[in-house]
Amino acid sequence: MMVKKINDIFYPDVERVILIADQLNTHSKSSFYEAYPPETAYRLAQKFEFRYTPKHGSWLNIAECELSSLALQALGNSVGLLNEILHDWQTDRNSRQKGVNWQFTSDDARIKLHRLYPKLIFT
Repeated sequence: MMVKKINDIFYPDVERVILIADQLNTHSKSSFYEAYPPETAYRLAQKFEFRYTPKHGSWLNIAECELSSLALQALGNSVGLLNEILHDWQTDRNSRQKGVNWQFTSDDARIKLHRLYPKLIFT
């Protein structure tokens, strides 16, 4: 909602708006399609450009460092064992050729999966 307000009220006449964001997966043009009807989302996606902060400066990097530390502690500081487990898992998943079989359209997904979308606090 805030992005639409920025577009419609604060900068209606500019060609492009650059947003500075961290590496969070919701900070992308695809999130417009979760929050707005397709026509509005497309219009906003054409106008807004995302510039991301460096990964080493984001909270996500901190979380990844913590998970890495946890994995190393849980495996007795054995990076080799961790790599072996991950390799076996990857080989198994790839051999199974798991995929996604979409059974409904994007419009149906927006209705059926509305509870999974983030709740926007800006109006």
